[in-house]
This record gives sequence, C-alpha cells and structure tokens, in this order.
Amino acid sequence: MNSIDKVIEQLLEGGTILYPTDTIWGLGCDATNEEACQKVLALKNRPEEKSFILLVDGFQMLEKYVPEFNQVCYDLADLATSPLTIIYPTSKDLAPSVIAEDGSVGIRITKDPNCIKLIRALKKPIVSTSANLSGQQSPSCYGDIESSMKNNVDAILEDRLAEKMTSPSQIIKIALDGTVKVIR
Repeated sequence: MNSIDKVIEQLLEGGTILYPTDTIWGLGCDATNEEACQKVLALKNRPEEKSFILLVDGFQMLEKYVPEFNQVCYDLADLATSPLTIIYPTSKDLAPSVIAEDGSVGIRITKDPNCIKLIRALKKPIVSTSANLSGQQSPSCYGDIESSMKNNVDAILEDRLAEKMTSPSQIIKIALDGTVKVIR
C-alpha cells in the first residue's frame, strides 16, 4: 500500500497504479506515456485495439488534449448528476494506445478529490480502466482485485479499501455535429 505521494511519484516516473476513482477501482498511468499504457494493457491482458477512459481535472485540461468538439459537451459535463464519460471525436498529444481506431477518445472530468490531486500533480490526464483482467467483471472493492494485478502495479493508493464501488460511469459519444450516441 502506498500514500498519495508515492502514487504521484510512480505516475511521474511512468509507473502503473491501482486507485479508487469516482466510479470503481481503476488501473491507471500517465495517458501521454505510451510505455506506461502498454504496461496497463499487459496487466489487463487486454487487446491493443480497445482504447481507455481517461480522467482530467477540468475543461482547461480537456481542451489541451481534445482540439475540436461540439459545444454541447460543456453543458452535458456541467449538468451531469453522476459520473459521465464523453467520447470525443478528436484528440492530440496522447499515447496512441489510449486513442480508438477512429481517432476518438473517452474522457471524464472527475470530481474525486484524490483523482484530482493525482492529475494536478502529473499535469496530464490519467488512464482510468477498470482494475480487472480483460473480459472479467469489474471488482466491486479492493479485495476483489486479482492478486496478480495488485502484485504487478508500481503503487496502490490506500484509500477507501473497504468501500463497495459498483457504478461505472455512463458513456456517451458525441460527434462534431452534436449527434449523441449512448454507449452505456
């Protein structure tokens, strides 16, 4: 187990982390570091063609990595009453493995205080994929995470270990013309 300072140190060094998010336990890294993202893919045993959800701390960071999107995204993110991941049609300056084949990227503006601390210390988005092996059910608490994953990440944020976390975010995809597609 590690303090938030140790987790930040590992993110800055290109490490992988396990951490509680605003939805479920996440497996993460610096979303601009392809080598770190490849480590996450290997830990999850996940196919490379599947992209990741990223977390940012606000619109200013979002705009740095998503150069063009429909203005309705501002309202949707501001008015969401529960965590909302939006798949944006374009992206830039991110690791190739976090971007979908069509160039889109899924990003959520987090409100979780620890996630915000991690993002602000890194000054970049972080990967937030569920802390499970690919194809398996997302863990509802820290105790449900596979020991192989716990043993092979570089740091684990020791916060909310006993808390049940079973609500992944809603995901919608928004085209440049404002067309909305509900993913989950």
